[in-house]
Amino acid sequence: MSAPAAAPPIVAVVGATASGKSGLALDLAERLGGEIVNTDAMAVYRGMDVGTAKQPVDERRGVPHHLLDLLEVTEPLTVADFQGRARAVVAGLRRRGVTPVLVGGSALYTRAVLDRFEFPGTDAHVRARWEAELAEVGAPALHERLRDVDPEAAGRILPDNGRRIVRALEVVELTGRPFSASLPRLEYADPATVQIGVDIDRPTLDARIEARVEAMFGAGLVAEVRRLREAGLDEGRTAREAIGYRQVSAYLRGECGLEAARDDTVRATRRFARRQDSWFRKDPRIHWVRFDDPERLSRAVSFVSAGS
Repeated sequence: MSAPAAAPPIVAVVGATASGKSGLALDLAERLGGEIVNTDAMAVYRGMDVGTAKQPVDERRGVPHHLLDLLEVTEPLTVADFQGRARAVVAGLRRRGVTPVLVGGSALYTRAVLDRFEFPGTDAHVRARWEAELAEVGAPALHERLRDVDPEAAGRILPDNGRRIVRALEVVELTGRPFSASLPRLEYADPATVQIGVDIDRPTLDARIEARVEAMFGAGLVAEVRRLREAGLDEGRTAREAIGYRQVSAYLRGECGLEAARDDTVRATRRFARRQDSWFRKDPRIHWVRFDDPERLSRAVSFVSAGS
């Protein structure tokens, strides 16, 4: 009796936003007979298409995509919830002999799927108290509070990411330990895991980000945000924090001009990209390929073959 076939590896394509991850992930899925698993926290929301650079259906080359368009913008999404959903999808694909190819801009969500990562509990009353303080003083001030009690966590969380700041302060209060202590360890949950990083120089990335933001505004981002606000975007605890959506919402509320909203979106995206790059560069397990290397697919495939 022959031994059962080994499950296919788990492949993740990582790197900064606008570096070309989606294209390489599709190339890998086609070459490996795989399917795409989204790990972008905002692409799970229905209607958030332009501002998340969600791959249109007719550009997905017939490759099935998972974990897109799951929730309404009024519904919250936690990393723990996403971990459960994503790991179930990954397990189902591998049972069918299909290679899951993870791709998306949310580093923490990717790590939550790939690495050993246990989540601290939550307390609705503590969370509500910190959320009330966030509404009163704003994210930057609350970020300073976090810096006082957990400098490492503050260094990993952007000062305008109110949702994650609140979560970090909640965990510190509930556990008496730094939030950073609960972040994932550099240990794969399944050893048959391979990460491919897309390497791109900063000047090129900055130019691509500016071009992408310009294209998003030209493709109807303002109309998309207006429609989503009518659907309750401003009440959504997770979706409303998305870069681009936050800035356009401010414009629609009359708090800034359109050009200022666009410029702020570029700046926020660049900050986010730098944070992504810093996060991934600290992971020695990632195999890097240049974004403009004509042999990047074959190099990525060789890493997958060697690692699995």
